[in-house]
Amino acid sequence: MEKAEYIWMNGEVVAWDDAKIHVLSHALHYGTAVFEGIRAYDTEIGTAVFRHREHLERFHRSASMYDLAMPYTVDQIRDATLDLIARNGLDSCYIRPLAWRGYGEMGLYASSAPVDVMVATWPWGAYLGEEGKRNGIRAKVASWRRISPDSLIPQAKASGQYLNSILAKTETAKAGYDEAILLDYRGMVCEGSGENIFVVRDGIICTPPHTASILDGINRRSLIQIARDLGYTVVERDIARSELYLAEEVFLTGTAAELVPVREVDDHPLSAPGEITRVLQAKFEDALHGRAGEYHEWLDPVRAAAAAGQGS
Repeated sequence: MEKAEYIWMNGEVVAWDDAKIHVLSHALHYGTAVFEGIRAYDTEIGTAVFRHREHLERFHRSASMYDLAMPYTVDQIRDATLDLIARNGLDSCYIRPLAWRGYGEMGLYASSAPVDVMVATWPWGAYLGEEGKRNGIRAKVASWRRISPDSLIPQAKASGQYLNSILAKTETAKAGYDEAILLDYRGMVCEGSGENIFVVRDGIICTPPHTASILDGINRRSLIQIARDLGYTVVERDIARSELYLAEEVFLTGTAAELVPVREVDDHPLSAPGEITRVLQAKFEDALHGRAGEYHEWLDPVRAAAAAGQGS
């Protein structure tokens, strides 16, 4: 991990190496934390955060679903993040807000333990690599199923839940693949270990629905809108495992990974990058980097907002 200079923590900006928590913090023992993955890009309108407010609103919803009383508003965390990016002098970066139940009480029900919040920013390239974005990755369906909605809350981005993704990612990485694809508790296609999945069949773009235990990805939403704006048909429906092998194209979307073609699933070759995937990837990259004026509303400029805050 490449360090930045500062981290925002509980309302204060501290040096990167001084951002520490107690070893008896509740979240360290029980996984009681929620987080977000957000990116800022060097765009044609300056450094800007992609769909910042939508990410922070989901951050608050995740906290609410796990009964974590968030001590800062969406606007407060937004302002802190924009200021932090400027302080760290980053033109583009990954952004990690985290809220966790901290030190003060042990046991499963620890309502008196405080909720702490931090935001970190640092340089981080494409999660599955630039080569993967260009030429596609190899994926394998994991033996581990995605968490079911009657056990945990798949729609929340909660830290403890990611043990499920870690099991799947570790299994497939050790088998020599780039990424895992998880099925839901019914055996239908769900998502990657850290990305949403899309399948192209007969020119129609299909993606699993919310009822398939997916995380409602911000980039997933963005891609669906972009595809429909370009005239493609997008259908949210259940996808059988066998359709992964019959598809013309498969691709993944996520904040860390961005948009990545899949060239193999379980050693079945696919057309990657396929024609539709390439068109969508190009437009999506334009949206991320401020080259698509119709999607400028998705960008939250850093310098202007930080300067306005300093002048108030």
